[in-house]
Amino acid sequence: MKNKPDKRQRRSIRLHGYDYAQPGVYFVTIVTKERACLFGEIINGEMRPNQFGYIVQAASAELVNHYQGVQCDAFMVMPNHIHGIIVLVDDGGVEPNNVGAGLKPARTESPPTTAPRAGLKPAPTQRGLPEIIRGFKTFSARRINESRATLGVPVWQRNYYEHVVRGENELRRIREYIANNPLQWEMDRENPLRTLDGLKRIAEPWEV
Repeated sequence: MKNKPDKRQRRSIRLHGYDYAQPGVYFVTIVTKERACLFGEIINGEMRPNQFGYIVQAASAELVNHYQGVQCDAFMVMPNHIHGIIVLVDDGGVEPNNVGAGLKPARTESPPTTAPRAGLKPAPTQRGLPEIIRGFKTFSARRINESRATLGVPVWQRNYYEHVVRGENELRRIREYIANNPLQWEMDRENPLRTLDGLKRIAEPWEV
């Protein structure tokens, strides 16, 4: 009997009643529609983005220019999903207190200068996490569809997954998880070729 792909979905950890517009550090995962591998491939444990992957990278990099109070930390585009850390600060630029005052941005690779612009428009006021994610998904999908000459074709799943980061130790684990994600692709729950047989589920970084 052939092994069936793992159909389990990433557990929702959205906090009931939590205000996702308040200053905080958030770990976000967004998956493509039907887990389609649109953004490139993993070769020898390294992510190799294609033109659509570069569009997604550009959309992430431009968030800080188009939404007030947003800082982007670690980020990784994978074949069919992205992981990122988004920091929301208040109007005075004060950092959130859920990881302490010592928060320092992680080093991330900048997308190539030839990467297509994502078409993001400046927001006049500070926005919460749901609006920022909605804008990222909308504009990146629009640019991808323009590039492949399609209109209105869904690129992303309707939902997304987020986790409120609490503490420097958890932030460090999540940064490591993001950086090492390409090395774990064969066991990644979003990998459509992953099977249950002989493969161990990768623990979420806050479970370690």
